[in-house]
Amino acid sequence: MKICYFDDNRLGVVEDGIVKDITVVLERMPAYRSPLPRFDPLVAALPGLLPAMREAAVGTAGKPIEDIKFLSPVANPGKVVAAPVNYLAHLEETIADPKTFSRAHVVRIQESGLFLKATSSIVGVSDGVALRFPGRRSDHEIELAVVIGKHGSNITEADALSHIAGYTLGLDMTLRGPEERSFRKSIDSYTVLGPWLVTADEFGDPSDVGISIAVNGEVRQKARTKDLILTVPALIAFASSFYALHPGDVLLTGTPEGVGPVQAGDVLTASVERVATVDVNIRSA
Repeated sequence: MKICYFDDNRLGVVEDGIVKDITVVLERMPAYRSPLPRFDPLVAALPGLLPAMREAAVGTAGKPIEDIKFLSPVANPGKVVAAPVNYLAHLEETIADPKTFSRAHVVRIQESGLFLKATSSIVGVSDGVALRFPGRRSDHEIELAVVIGKHGSNITEADALSHIAGYTLGLDMTLRGPEERSFRKSIDSYTVLGPWLVTADEFGDPSDVGISIAVNGEVRQKARTKDLILTVPALIAFASSFYALHPGDVLLTGTPEGVGPVQAGDVLTASVERVATVDVNIRSA
């Protein structure tokens, strides 16, 4: 199933290029009061809601995806965990270009560990990216994004896939410069997710998924997840060995070689196989 938030925070499912409004299903979710949970309530409730979501979609007319404003498919993630330099060719790229990539980038992921991005940086694909600091370079980074479905700590690789709610397309936009990585990557709109969440049962095995990005029609990044240094299960095990993962947490799995600068007016055509191909507009903040 493909699940999305759209327009004015409506809940939808996507079928054959049509978004069907199933917002009524949200009435079945448990109510929360302060202190609020650290997880995303919809993702946490998803296993029990899926039958009702399928039923609500039957006979609903819906709107074509071309007429929809897609918001982030995860509304309230507790954290965004990102994998730095998780493709070998990208590691070689960072080593060869010290003017662009700081010395911290040339350390293997097993040594550098993962990093966190502010959840306030998340937008949907329809929002696009608002560039700050026009005198500095901001780069595109296309990634497969994994959405955690159930709580876990010290998760084993063997059990990791059972903790996944679904997958989506992710753009980890990056301001280049001397500041800490998380600081430069947490600018508003620098984490793009969407256009929808593909549930794990529909998505299938994440070990060989194609991802790519083109800027104004010029392909810059193209790879498959079989080339990841740390696989999706290994990343989940690695992350959960340091902190608990909760429903709705987003794991950005890393970007391949070919990262490059963007500027206001550019159009990114981003693609994750089995999710979607979407255009994302770049503008000035």
